[in-house]
Amino acid sequence: MTHGNAAYAATMVLGFAVTALLWRRLARAGGRTPDPRLAAIYGSALGGAYLGAKAAFLLAEGWALRHDWAALLTGHSVTGALLGGVAGVEAAKSMLGYRDGTGDLFAVTVPVALALGRIGCIASGCCLGAECGASWWTVTAAHGHARWPAPVAELAFNLAFLAWAAVAARRGWQRGQRFNDYLMAYGCFRFAHEFVRDDSRWWGPLGGYHVLALALVATGAWMHARRRAAGVT
Repeated sequence: MTHGNAAYAATMVLGFAVTALLWRRLARAGGRTPDPRLAAIYGSALGGAYLGAKAAFLLAEGWALRHDWAALLTGHSVTGALLGGVAGVEAAKSMLGYRDGTGDLFAVTVPVALALGRIGCIASGCCLGAECGASWWTVTAAHGHARWPAPVAELAFNLAFLAWAAVAARRGWQRGQRFNDYLMAYGCFRFAHEFVRDDSRWWGPLGGYHVLALALVATGAWMHARRRAAGVT
């Protein structure tokens, strides 16, 4: 997916700022002094997310847009950002010797960041879904055709998960596993949602983002199993 609109860029910058403040506040929950390594882990997550977003976009759609240099320079992928962010966190924790879980922090901050990003998509008119019959719920693209409101659906998913994460935090559900739950839930959602998005395809109705969505599910399941083996319930 490509983005070149100022509205989208503004919401992404806002997302980084809001999630950084939220991360700091959550780390201080209960009056605790946050471990200084958490800032480095958050920074590594952002760096990994950026690299993953770019690499995944080039893998999934770069071949189809190889003659459009503007698209190649600005395009990125949310699914790749999630995978890259996980890799960045794991690398930083390994190098810093940090053994505590951080997933419950990301289970709140990531949906907030992606929700703000999707608001930017809606404002800029990008990342629309496939063409379909006009209805009250469709959006009209620049060329006048009705399309599935893909950014709205993604926004709704992230807000719904954020609401669940807030309730789960209060009631102690899935402690230490909430971000792994997010990866699996978003991966399943994105795999299904990809069929009504207007993205490049590899084989028939399947494209690179389908593969990346399955990779998210597999990553979440693997990390979930690893945390359970370590005694997290």
